[in-house]
Amino acid sequence: MEQIKVTLTRSLIGYPQDQRATVKALGLGKIGTSVVKNDTATIRGMIRKVEHLVKVEKVEA
Repeated sequence: MEQIKVTLTRSLIGYPQDQRATVKALGLGKIGTSVVKNDTATIRGMIRKVEHLVKVEKVEA
C-alpha cells in the first residue's frame, strides 16, 4: 500500500475545534512534526479538511 507523509506547517490558533481535532487525530502536534500514513480514503478525507494547515508528500519505498 502506498504511503504519504503529512507535515503540520501552520499554527492551529484561530481555527475551529473540529479542525484541531482532525490534526490531532492525524497524529500531529507541533508545527513541523510529520507522520507517515497509509494512503487511504479516510486519511485523504482528513487531509482535505485541513489542507490549508498541512503539506503532503508521497513516500518512496
